[in-house]
Amino acid sequence: MQRVTGIGGIFFKAKDALALRAWYKCHLGIDVQEWGGAAFIWADADGKPTGGTTIWSVGATESDQFAPSEAPFMINYRVEDLHALVKLLREEGCDVLDKIDESDFGKFAWLMDPEGNKVELWQPPAGQ
Repeated sequence: MQRVTGIGGIFFKAKDALALRAWYKCHLGIDVQEWGGAAFIWADADGKPTGGTTIWSVGATESDQFAPSEAPFMINYRVEDLHALVKLLREEGCDVLDKIDESDFGKFAWLMDPEGNKVELWQPPAGQ
């Protein structure tokens, strides 16, 4: 079974999230949306969309989105079979959090790496 197939998103905290989002928009041209981030659509060498996105998002320092991690970031990894991978990671002794979310956005699970960083696993909905 293939485990990680790509990066689904990069999330990080900022002391002044609004100002940092504006800086990235102004200086790096990132199309920051009102929800606090941008979606980079995957494309081939000719610019044709290939059916995936990577999310980039800046959140407030006070957010508990990354809890129980103390780190100011979290990386979301795309996977093909979330439930099978979670089962395997538990069997391997990984610190997999109990919660699994399933919604229109796909399936999500979380684990803690050995350094205490929260890792998000995401199985996109079919066709993405």
